[in-house]
Amino acid sequence: MRWSLIVPVKHLGLAKSRLARAAGGLREELALAIACDTVAAARRCPSVGTLFVVTDDPRADAALSALGAVVVSGEPGGGLNPALAHGARTARALEPRLGVCALSADLPALRPVELERVLTAAADHERSFLADSPRVGTTLLAAAPGRPFAPAFEGASRARHLAGGAHELSPPNVESVRRDVDTSEDLVSATSLGLGPRTRTLVGRVSTREAQKSP
Repeated sequence: MRWSLIVPVKHLGLAKSRLARAAGGLREELALAIACDTVAAARRCPSVGTLFVVTDDPRADAALSALGAVVVSGEPGGGLNPALAHGARTARALEPRLGVCALSADLPALRPVELERVLTAAADHERSFLADSPRVGTTLLAAAPGRPFAPAFEGASRARHLAGGAHELSPPNVESVRRDVDTSEDLVSATSLGLGPRTRTLVGRVSTREAQKSP
């Protein structure tokens, strides 16, 4: 099976608020770098047919379009899940033979080979998901062609996706697909896996600024 990948990207002014203390004035740039590394890695995954980004942020639109993503604008409001449903409707209208798969935009260490393992496992199920590293949230939700998508992200979404009948995927060696980044501690964990080039550069700039502030 091949997939339409749906990646939601917040307006950069609202993104990565929990990294504000660590990133300072580079918070928006860091959020964009993380999204770009996620999309660039996902685009190299053989099972990904078309990658759709749901965003109304003009900077994210320009940067992610340049990486080959199809940008879906006109978010309906109401948060992440309505945005994903909006992206999935667009994807299914354009690519009805492909499965649809939501992927977190916060995976700066994403490796294409690991995403391929997850998508290969997802092809055996009508609906399935991958829990995040703490096994509380969700980084990926997949639905086969014609099957209900029904995203229930944010907070304790692992339990909601299980309760909704989605199969929990557990392929080995896919930590880069589980390791989303919302906090400074998450970023440290992602760094140990190996950051994508844009995020690595921004983290280096943040570190340089912090060093210059030190007496």
